[in-house]
Amino acid sequence: MDLQERYPSLGFAWPRPGVLELTLRGERLNALGPAAHRELARVWRDLEAVEGLRAVLLRGEGGVFSAGGSFGLIEEMRASREALLRVFWEARDLVLGPLNFPRPVVAAVEGVAVGAGLALALAADIAVVGKGARLLDGHLRLGVAAGDHAVLLWPLMVGMAKAKYHLLLNEPLTGEEAERLGLVALAVEDERVYEKALEVAERLAQGPKEALHHTKHALNHWYRSFLPHFELSLALEFLGFSGEELEEGLRALKEKRPPRFP
Repeated sequence: MDLQERYPSLGFAWPRPGVLELTLRGERLNALGPAAHRELARVWRDLEAVEGLRAVLLRGEGGVFSAGGSFGLIEEMRASREALLRVFWEARDLVLGPLNFPRPVVAAVEGVAVGAGLALALAADIAVVGKGARLLDGHLRLGVAAGDHAVLLWPLMVGMAKAKYHLLLNEPLTGEEAERLGLVALAVEDERVYEKALEVAERLAQGPKEALHHTKHALNHWYRSFLPHFELSLALEFLGFSGEELEEGLRALKEKRPPRFP
């Protein structure tokens, strides 16, 4: 299978034996347009069939992880109910894909990780972030409910009190703060993110494949136990894409000002 031909919005490389590097690329700050969002929802099933793959290293192109869903993706969802439903299921698979993938996934998080970009980073098994990286859920700033990964992952990772504080207030975190709270595994100097993430991925690729698979599968049952909460939050998020609050959130982002919600 030619992964590059099948998934043209993504990049693929083999930096170490057994380690497949999956690169987010494309729009400004690697924002996920319709094609990239669709491909990231689908790619994990095809990766299961890649011979010799023992770990995935997920990163963004150009020293930035991902600014999340693009304006183009949002406009497509607002223009068509068919597109809205398609992106809903893509958003679900974008989170569950790396969680259910049988091999370890390491995220190298540089620069920013926002919205769907942060969802990918935190759905990885091990996230290595730059101390100065900026992590933000971003949904409330846009005027929609915190969906994607937020209700599924944050309470288990940092506790309900901190989850509510950062999600309801749309409060960003540095990589260093995220490590302190337990949201990510490791925070390192910004210039060492890729180096450290690759080291971790290589160690995992050299580990016992079956035992790693079974341990990851069992651990992620903690998340699977809360899938009804995840799907409810995702549905409430998408309900907001037809609301007035989204209109103001989009205007504020485009005009680079704080939103003034009705």
